[in-house]
Amino acid sequence: MVALFWGSLLAVLYTYLGYPAILWILSRARGRKEALRDGAYRPSVTFIITVRNEEKIIQKKLENTLGIDYPRDRLQVIVASDASMDSTDDIVRAHADRGVTLVRAPEHKGKEFAQRCAMDKATGEILVFSDVDTMIETGGIARIVSNFSDPTVGCVSSEDRVMDETGHVNGEGVYVRYEMWLRSLETRVNSVVGLSGSFFAARAEVCRDWPITIPSDFNTLLNSIRLGLRGVSDPSSIGVYTTINDKKKEFDRKVRTITRGISALMANAGLLNPFRYGIFSWQLASHKLMRWLVPWFLVMAFLSNLALVFRSAIYAGIFVLHAAFYGWAFLGGKVPVGGSKTTRIPYYFVEVNRAIAWAWVKFLKGERFVAWKPSAR
Repeated sequence: MVALFWGSLLAVLYTYLGYPAILWILSRARGRKEALRDGAYRPSVTFIITVRNEEKIIQKKLENTLGIDYPRDRLQVIVASDASMDSTDDIVRAHADRGVTLVRAPEHKGKEFAQRCAMDKATGEILVFSDVDTMIETGGIARIVSNFSDPTVGCVSSEDRVMDETGHVNGEGVYVRYEMWLRSLETRVNSVVGLSGSFFAARAEVCRDWPITIPSDFNTLLNSIRLGLRGVSDPSSIGVYTTINDKKKEFDRKVRTITRGISALMANAGLLNPFRYGIFSWQLASHKLMRWLVPWFLVMAFLSNLALVFRSAIYAGIFVLHAAFYGWAFLGGKVPVGGSKTTRIPYYFVEVNRAIAWAWVKFLKGERFVAWKPSAR
């Protein structure tokens, strides 16, 4: 029981602290550095926005896109509609004279299927993907594609900025900032292990293998690794989106996303072979697999701590801290949006891991969430 407690606790600490610490040491010694960006690099770009029944926000997204500063003769804008049933497609068609092309999937088969339909019409050397609710700065496309002047780069992730409806960074936003910091370390050491699905870019050749059952952002990164390329995170490319106010809908979104991520990892388990993929295998195991095992480490740590509580004052004291943390997290769920970060951060930590645990249940039951259902905002 002692071994179970300390082993579980160390696994959690390694995942959130140990892995970044090792990356930091390697970044100082290895010095791979970020991509060699050329600000004057202007390849042809196809910008793909994927939608499903987004009549409330598509107009705002199109105006944001058409305001982006990039040579019009080098930019193709495609809206990939996943067989939308509202007025989304009509709104998009009304922008045809401004260079926006609608590609409608013949049937509702999910986000990746709609993206694949759009790629059949894509002409750009670089494909840039964006969610409809993610707003991009004027120079966003120019900045993200400048990374491809580095021949080692196969795909590029933007950095997320998450706000609540009051315009403040919330507990989840702090969690996302941790992720962005981790990606910056991974970039300097070797390659990122994941991309921001809301705004990322890739070379066209990286996107040729495009299964509709695997999240496109994760699949794009894995394709890059297989081709001997790498993925990088660009801190100057920012995608801003607002979290869902409805906690249940936000939780369900996390469960869907993580379930699909677990499915993708299991389908590509060969990438965990260090003899073939070297340091990336360690990164993949540490960032993805270990992260998705944390809920079970937390459960084991709590239960083994409970079993040891009368063994010594040390274990009793740790259990008090254990219980206090979860009580603190519970209080964080009751704090109004925009309230104290000191209680909302533990709440989001627990919520994320609760979503991961539930995602494993869904995965083991055979659910894969291929068909795409955007969360109502």
